[in-house]
Amino acid sequence: MIQNVFSTLFQVLVPLALPVIAGALLSKYKQLDIKPLLVLVLYYFTPVVIFDTLINAEVSHQDVYQTFAFSLLNLLLLWGAANGLGKLLRLSQNDIAGLTLISAFTNCVNYGIPLILLAFGQLGLDKASVFIVLQMIIVNTVGIYFAARSHFTIKNAIKSVFSLPAIYAAVLAFLLRIFDIPIPSGIASGFSMIADAYSPIVLAILGAQMMNVKTEKLDRKTHTAYWTGMGMRMLIAPIIALICLYILKIDGLLFSVLLILACMPVAVNAGILASKFDASPKIVTKSILWTTLLSFIVLPFLIVLVK
Repeated sequence: MIQNVFSTLFQVLVPLALPVIAGALLSKYKQLDIKPLLVLVLYYFTPVVIFDTLINAEVSHQDVYQTFAFSLLNLLLLWGAANGLGKLLRLSQNDIAGLTLISAFTNCVNYGIPLILLAFGQLGLDKASVFIVLQMIIVNTVGIYFAARSHFTIKNAIKSVFSLPAIYAAVLAFLLRIFDIPIPSGIASGFSMIADAYSPIVLAILGAQMMNVKTEKLDRKTHTAYWTGMGMRMLIAPIIALICLYILKIDGLLFSVLLILACMPVAVNAGILASKFDASPKIVTKSILWTTLLSFIVLPFLIVLVK
């Protein structure tokens, strides 16, 4: 098993680590400005990757239904666990909001897409595509509700979702598949070329983002919330994901892909929401940094186990 873990480490995570390290070094020594890169990824790369994946994905109707059911059940149980622990430990409402963001949202886009592609190939990414699109929608609706219930409105949630170009790309891909409309080979080749450039760009951005995370000293109560969040994301979340997968009787490659995506580090978007709505941004950003670093140790073992 140890040999398989090291093999996975070198075949999957080392290729991922190289652009992450490059992004971190550029941020430290060249003060890399990632804001224009984030715009490029959000409005250019991500919609193309989603469209290219969905239009070519070998996904059955059962895969779609099971992925949808898993996403909702997993989210509900994580929300319940985070709220229950927060109240048990008598955390503040802001800390409970931060704890919920840490527990419920994983970096399944910027980190998850290239990881799944390297670990499970194109077929694995096909299986992951529905979950990834659903996560984009959930983060921008339920995520806002978790971060700031007092600021949440249905109108703002809908506006937030439909401001994402990836949603339109996903809808277009589904419509083209439903009506069996072919894409000209030249356009398809262009989309594939753009999609191939996605992974190194977003991983370099991830490295730069990690360098920009501020790890401020936490007071005693906030420290409790931070370690509770780390325990939720690294220990309880994988167990909850396993329970959901067994309840829904999901197996095969879809089981492996969904479990890995559910065990990814905390989503960078969780930190953005926490900062915007004052949902304990200190513990959320610190959790993003350390869960990402720990993932380079944990994920090789998990990938070997599910394979």
